[in-house]
Amino acid sequence: METSPDTYLVLDKPGISEIKIKGSRFLAEAIPVSSVEEADAALLAIKKRDYDATHHCSAYRIGSDGNTFRYNDDGEPNSSAGLPIYRQIEGRNLTNSLVVVIRYYGGTKLGTGGLVRAYGEAASLALDAAQVKEIIPRTALRFVFDYDDTSPAMHTISQFDVIVLETSYSERTSMTLDIRSSQVDAFRAVFLEALGGRGDELA
Repeated sequence: METSPDTYLVLDKPGISEIKIKGSRFLAEAIPVSSVEEADAALLAIKKRDYDATHHCSAYRIGSDGNTFRYNDDGEPNSSAGLPIYRQIEGRNLTNSLVVVIRYYGGTKLGTGGLVRAYGEAASLALDAAQVKEIIPRTALRFVFDYDDTSPAMHTISQFDVIVLETSYSERTSMTLDIRSSQVDAFRAVFLEALGGRGDELA
């Protein structure tokens, strides 16, 4: 799924997968999270639930810009587990996402290359099974204007990605608008110009 420059992708619903390679089982879970604390809590819960697993390798990416991230090999060779998991998240341009891959060792060593492929594949399949949604950052603002300016006000609203949250009428019309964040400055400028400076924004 492609995004616009001012949107980002997150997991909407979790996904799971399981693969078996040379006797080892790799169980992967892709989980929606909104903070580092939530990701840490979800990982801890999985570790407690699957306490008898050999490894609990993980990666997460948090925030609208995806700049908060972490990956962990949990005892596997350096960069053979957490990093390939993280690359699956990053490669799909996902954020607010945690992937945990649980390994039950089957007695045969896979080597670093084999581990990279196994953890990456398990993570990829879990993300394939999850549902993704696009988030559009929005900002709520309140504007007031005279009744005679209703037509230019509504025309301005129709030109932008705006959701009318609330409208009230007294001496002046008051509207609470949910505006696409990237369009806020442009909307303000066009709104005030269209109303000849008679419209006001309320804090």
